Amino acid sequence: MSLEKILSISGKPGLYQIVTQTRTGAVVESLLDKKRITVGAHSNISILSEIAIYTLTEEVPLRDVLNTIKVKHGAEQTALSHKASKDELEEFFFDVLPDYDEDRVYASDIKKVVQWYNILQKNNLLDLLETDEESDTTEEE
Repeated sequence: MSLEKILSISGKPGLYQIVTQTRTGAVVESLLDKKRITVGAHSNISILSEIAIYTLTEEVPLRDVLNTIKVKHGAEQTALSHKASKDELEEFFFDVLPDYDEDRVYASDIKKVVQWYNILQKNNLLDLLETDEESDTTEEE
């Protein structure tokens, strides 16, 4: 499995893993409770490998941000909950990505990143961050 198979669905909590694709959408499994649901093509779906975070100079792929959190926390859950205050979330994110664009990255975005990291960690999927980078390097050669 790769980060291309992990997605976020607007209006639904947590992260989902693609089980199979159908003619009208996909069958996905929640990483929170392992329940399977069908999502249609009309659903607002974001694949984690395609998400980036705004900085003052460029857009940093979410994979790199999650990898930085992984390194700083020793591949353990973050001490900070996604339900922490706005100031605590911003302080945490400033430590992870010092030049993030505070005008375009909202507290709600930081909450999602923290929650997603903790979900990936809980499901032992943090290795996907490294696997994807290695496969990218292999493809370029």
